[in-house]
Amino acid sequence: MGSVNIAFRAQLVVPEQRQLYDYWLSRAGPGTLPTRADINPADIPRLLPYISLIEVGPSLETSRVRLAGTRLRDVFDREITGLHIDDLDLGPKRDYWMTAYRHTAVDGKPTQGIVRGPRVNKEHLVQYWVRLPLAAPCGAGIRMILGIDYFLSGLEDEQRQAGTG
Repeated sequence: MGSVNIAFRAQLVVPEQRQLYDYWLSRAGPGTLPTRADINPADIPRLLPYISLIEVGPSLETSRVRLAGTRLRDVFDREITGLHIDDLDLGPKRDYWMTAYRHTAVDGKPTQGIVRGPRVNKEHLVQYWVRLPLAAPCGAGIRMILGIDYFLSGLEDEQRQAGTG
């Protein structure tokens, strides 16, 4: 694991983020990004409720959610599989999310963060997220984004930070 990977991993707060990141790294070849074909959901069954796969479109806004775990459906109050990024209710955090997606889809870099109140009427949640690029099968650009979104209530987050959760 190179120093850039070690530094990125050190920023990941919840174990589920680290587990997906480690898996993604293990699926990459030397100096290459993994492809969608390299990712096997059977390898990460415990993470599936939090996983998303976004197919990168001609423009970022037209990128489509190909898979969204059940926990994402709970947060968005509807099924988001099949929707374009532009169809998601991102509210005032739209620019934040578009910047993160752009960094992953265009620059081919992993991104991560923590967001309080991931959407309107969900202000009580804290979202720990990671977005990981998946290369096109021929290696020309980014084809998909593998994501994990782990949610804790504000109280659970405070307990986690205090080490009592």
